Amino acid sequence: MKQSRLFSSSNSAGDEIERETLDYDVLIVGGGPAGLSSAIKLRQLCEEHDKDLSVCLVEKGGNIGAHVLSGNVFEPRALNELIPDWKNIEDFPVETPVVQDVMKILTSQTGHFTIPQIFMPKAIDNHGNYIISLGQLCEWLGEHAEELGAEILPGIAGDQIIFNDDGSVGGIITGDFGIAKDGSLKDSFSPGIEIRAKQTIFTEGARGSLTERLKAHF
Repeated sequence: MKQSRLFSSSNSAGDEIERETLDYDVLIVGGGPAGLSSAIKLRQLCEEHDKDLSVCLVEKGGNIGAHVLSGNVFEPRALNELIPDWKNIEDFPVETPVVQDVMKILTSQTGHFTIPQIFMPKAIDNHGNYIISLGQLCEWLGEHAEELGAEILPGIAGDQIIFNDDGSVGGIITGDFGIAKDGSLKDSFSPGIEIRAKQTIFTEGARGSLTERLKAHF
């Protein structure tokens, strides 16, 4: 279950900082398709096995989908596994099938010729795929994750990684606001939150700031 308490730490100027601390079973860092799918799958497994794991997802964007590349040709195999009846859900944001692929070879600034369908590379065959807004899909997945019992916290960016005494990852600390260049606390100071979890999943992308630190650390 989630718990809230105050945690004292100090900054570079030696000022004591009291932080609110949240405890979860699973913390997911990043609100893209991977993170949202993880939250949904975990809560689905909880229902299947009559368990109640607290799942929290944090996303640095102001809302789910805000930092997701919009245009997408979507291959729905994973979605079929995660939400098998998605085609029967009203207003589900995957509804425009690909009807034709065209490949042209440019021969000059104005000239080109079209490759016949029979010679199209299999890697770019989009038969069965859909044209979607990935941002809208993430927005729907976020709402669905919340309906299943996951806690979604947008507008929160991880700033530090918490390491347990045994070296394992214990969660994250979100960014502090209102710290002067010398490390002292301004009147506008707002402390970050310590979010601890038994298991932390990083889904912020290959170039995510915390992911880069983890790669370097391990």
